[in-house]
Amino acid sequence: MKRVRILLADDHTMFCAGLQELLEPDYEVIGSVGDGRALLNVASDLKPDLVLVDLGMPLLNGLDAGRELKKRMPRVKLIFLTMNPDSDVASEALRIGASGYLLKSSGRDELMQAVRNAMEGLSYVTPQIRRAIEQSYIRDPRSLSRPRHLSDRQREVLQMLAEGQSMKEIAYILHISTRTVRFHKYKLMEELRITTNSELVRYAIKHSIISPP
Repeated sequence: MKRVRILLADDHTMFCAGLQELLEPDYEVIGSVGDGRALLNVASDLKPDLVLVDLGMPLLNGLDAGRELKKRMPRVKLIFLTMNPDSDVASEALRIGASGYLLKSSGRDELMQAVRNAMEGLSYVTPQIRRAIEQSYIRDPRSLSRPRHLSDRQREVLQMLAEGQSMKEIAYILHISTRTVRFHKYKLMEELRITTNSELVRYAIKHSIISPP
């Protein structure tokens, strides 16, 4: 029987090594990447069945990378493995097509259950977050389908600005002109009614586009 091919996406090398050790008796770990852009670049070549992805990756966060990956490879399974216990973020992960959402404090058995569920077409959310999602949905049935305020490109630019990348560096990474980066920056600042770079950083942290320092 063909073993499930798993790709790891997390910027902590030692954590990836530990995950690989946990998974390899039962699954084939085909590689690891340290940022969201690298994930998008290698996934089409490696063709994983499932990706274990962290939220707080540089250059492109796990949520936005996962959203784009599901557009490109609809059949790939996504499980978010993160330190972020925010039920709103978990809801958004499920909305984009994730099969699971676990905390990094979860045990091995929970991880294995999530992988099995994903490959069987089911979902798995760590219990404390699942309860929070259910309570949020009871209060507001629209909470699982909140529209995104920013475009994908604006979110990309926002993340890299908040991480301290210069406009020139962002233009190089995104293969666009510095002038276009500048346009996106001031457009999103206008839409968000933000006037300073520090406010941009606070917004990015608050909305889980980057992780707190």
